Amino acid sequence: MKPGLSAAEIRSLPVTIDLVTAGRAFGVGRTKAYQLARIGDFPCKVLRVGRSYRVSTADLLAALGLENTALAGGDQPSTDGQPPNSKKED
Repeated sequence: MKPGLSAAEIRSLPVTIDLVTAGRAFGVGRTKAYQLARIGDFPCKVLRVGRSYRVSTADLLAALGLENTALAGGDQPSTDGQPPNSKKED
């Protein structure tokens, strides 16, 4: 079995991921991930696309409590269209 994923690796994932990768983020293997998805007990929302299972990375981040840590280091979202921590000219 491959080792679990770090928080940085999880944040760099694409918009949706396969069930095995999502399982790795939770520390479960392939067989257990599919078993949990089939019975509806996977720790986050699982999408069925044809014969495949997909997981939204946003749902994965929320389930792991990592969704708000993207702004670490004091950067706050800007409401004036300027990048965070940029100086505005008056």
